Amino acid sequence: MKQRAMWTAIAVILLAAFAVAQAPDQYLDLYIAQVKPEKRADFDAISKKMVAANRQNKGDEWLAMETVYGPMNRVTLVSTRQSYGDTEKGSDAFDAAMQKSLGKAATEKLFQDFNQCLVSSRSELRKRRWDLGSNPPADGAAMAKMLGESRWLRTTIIHVKPGQGPAFEALLKDVKAAREKNSPDVTTLVSQTVAGAEGTIYYVTTFAKSMAGFDSIAPLQKVLGEEGYAHYLKTGSEIVENTETVISHFLPELSNPPADVVAAAPEYWNPKPVVAKAATPKKSVVNAAETSKADEKK
Repeated sequence: MKQRAMWTAIAVILLAAFAVAQAPDQYLDLYIAQVKPEKRADFDAISKKMVAANRQNKGDEWLAMETVYGPMNRVTLVSTRQSYGDTEKGSDAFDAAMQKSLGKAATEKLFQDFNQCLVSSRSELRKRRWDLGSNPPADGAAMAKMLGESRWLRTTIIHVKPGQGPAFEALLKDVKAAREKNSPDVTTLVSQTVAGAEGTIYYVTTFAKSMAGFDSIAPLQKVLGEEGYAHYLKTGSEIVENTETVISHFLPELSNPPADVVAAAPEYWNPKPVVAKAATPKKSVVNAAETSKADEKK
């Protein structure tokens, strides 16, 4: 009896430790900007000023990414939050850092110039669904390392019909079990919109160090098997409204990442500013005939 109680206590402690380790990434706080194509250079320049102000004055932290396959000139900034209250703290830290660096009037002017670069923008809050992802990082340090070493993200966006969330989550749990059995080296993270978008939406994301990394991820048909895949397709057709898959890459120059992410690849996340080379003076070319004439005059 005592031995059983001891193992139960150990299991509870381990589960609690795991929950604590994952807590920092509970929510994703996103700002999604659709940039005017003709204003992209201005957008990047203004964003770099914001990054510099935040780094200098310890403001908010975020990772920036650009959609490469999907809507063009779409830039997304993502911050991890521990709670709803954390989103407000992050926003306050951002504003404070900007004003400390530039002053209130200049900050407001910079925001106005920033908005002039956009077609549209919106904010969205998503909750991490650790119970639905496959092979998640063991702790916060492993998560930071994975993010720091990644360059590309592939995200499938699934809009589920009203009231069908539980049925879809059951499908995701089937995929989770199959992937963890057959593809233990592939991490898939799932999040769910809790504010900022209509309907029930899930996001399934995989990470890669290069585009070639996606080639090694086994397709669902192979992971689930013929029978399991047929069930997935049939059930999905009944409960899912539509899906979309986009591929994005990180933009280190527009990011203000946490220190543990930077530590995984310092040269990538702290890019050196490009210094324009001074133009080399062109050597004057003198025609041989002209040179001879000049010598004769001498």
